[in-house]
Amino acid sequence: MAGGCFWGTEHYFKQIEGVVETEVGFANGHTKNPTYKEVYTDTTGYAETVHVKYDPDIVSLKFLLRMFFKAIDPVSVNRQGHDEGTRYRTGIYYTDADDLKIIDKVYADEQKHCQQPFAVEKLPLNNFYCAEEYHQDYLEKNPNGYCHLPLSLFEFAKNAKDKK
Repeated sequence: MAGGCFWGTEHYFKQIEGVVETEVGFANGHTKNPTYKEVYTDTTGYAETVHVKYDPDIVSLKFLLRMFFKAIDPVSVNRQGHDEGTRYRTGIYYTDADDLKIIDKVYADEQKHCQQPFAVEKLPLNNFYCAEEYHQDYLEKNPNGYCHLPLSLFEFAKNAKDKK
């Protein structure tokens, strides 16, 4: 999932019960093995993305998608918070075509609450490259590091429970 700067998006998802692993990286661009410095130029086509692995016995894809929409401005084009550029676009990139039904349903439900059309991409994951190590778990390593998300959102994610 691409929700703007991947530091905060990763930290947000890590708070959700049932998320077992996260990895920040770059998705759906057109170069091989991009570096953060290259992606930052907005010439590679990549979005800062968080690969989220979860335990479906604890949390559902539907719940994770609903949580995703609580952490983004879905109508903003190439911008989240103060971060601006194509690398900060929002997106849901899937690897299992069967998930698209769930993605479409949540997307449509969320869109009903908004007058403007969503700018969130819904696309198959074409490629994903892991970001450099210093980006992984960035806000855990740097508790006072920059984040476009409010601290209250992390607490919200920590307390949110999937009512499966």
